[in-house]
Amino acid sequence: MNEITGADQQASDKTQPPVSSLRYETPVDIYAALPQLAELTQHRPRNDEDVLAYLRRLRSSTTPEESVTYTAFSAVPQMAIWWAYECLQAMPDYLDNSDRLLMGEIANWIKVPSTATRHSIMKEALWAPARSPAVLLGLAVGWSGGSVAPNDPLSAPVYRTPMAINTAVLSSLARSDMTRRPIFLARFIDMAESLFRVY
Repeated sequence: MNEITGADQQASDKTQPPVSSLRYETPVDIYAALPQLAELTQHRPRNDEDVLAYLRRLRSSTTPEESVTYTAFSAVPQMAIWWAYECLQAMPDYLDNSDRLLMGEIANWIKVPSTATRHSIMKEALWAPARSPAVLLGLAVGWSGGSVAPNDPLSAPVYRTPMAINTAVLSSLARSDMTRRPIFLARFIDMAESLFRVY
């Protein structure tokens, strides 16, 4: 185990600049960089609209589910996966035993994002018998950066992870009773707002 020197301790005690949880600073930039987002949403951001204002406008629209899609594409992959993980965990009655095991592996990757764990999750998700929300989230982890397998040096296209996250959260929401769906959706967007405040 490496020892921490006095200089290292002093450096770690200094105030660090905030780390952005978002891919881009404005919604317009996000739509420009990831055109797949426009294919999944009806609404478009205004030129003077910041990320949180646009999220809130989507939330109050006739299609509030678009706020889920926007969050999946806007946040950097690890933060978006963490958010989606929390969304699925908020609906434990809709996870079966195999989903819970995979969710445990995803939680471990979120805490310590190693390539070996990511490859293991990807393999399990690819071979899963059904594309449950947890499996879709596992695919999102696999596509989140770097090679998708030890013997495959290619990285997945950037849009793959947000698309899988979006499908995971929305399909989880679709499993709930109609009367509870707005409650879950409101909770998901509340959690998303916390991501959009850190930039």
